[in-house]
Amino acid sequence: MSDAVAGSDGRLRCPWGLSTDDYVAYHDTEWGRPVRDDNGLFERLTLEAFQSGLSWLTILRKRENFRTAFAGFDIKTVAGFTTDDRDRLLQDAGIVRNVAKVDACLANARAAAQLGNGLAALIWSHQPEPRPAPRQLADVPAQTPQSKELARELKRNGFRFVGPTTAYAMMQAVGLVNDHLAECWVRQEV
Repeated sequence: MSDAVAGSDGRLRCPWGLSTDDYVAYHDTEWGRPVRDDNGLFERLTLEAFQSGLSWLTILRKRENFRTAFAGFDIKTVAGFTTDDRDRLLQDAGIVRNVAKVDACLANARAAAQLGNGLAALIWSHQPEPRPAPRQLADVPAQTPQSKELARELKRNGFRFVGPTTAYAMMQAVGLVNDHLAECWVRQEV
């Protein structure tokens, strides 16, 4: 039995990817597709941290505001943000104005800027061996041994707001793992 559901176009998808047009676009064109550049990974890690405790749809709908507020997630630029920038971010109604999450983003940019081999090398070094395709949403874990180790490694390097569940959500989003359901049409493309 599979949890995959046919969309209006007849294609089978992961059921979470059908609830809104925003999710359909994200599911079909981005989630699970490999991201290998430092700034792209910094963006996904930041957005996953901001999502903690909130709906992913909230973050998706504010994504362009986040990109503007955080200088396109350019690590070097964000690492150089000042207290004035922090204050600006905390007043920006277009993003999630959470002090701990804003501070974590700024600290994470500084930590990423200090990595000798870059953020992509650190994150992709935790890619697990492929496992059987999940047939149901219940087959998809919230965290794995690799996400626990990635979270520990990020924290050792000065990153914040990166627990194993956040790390695993980012691993899914950037293609370190393929958690599209077995019958989902996207699974064959990533």
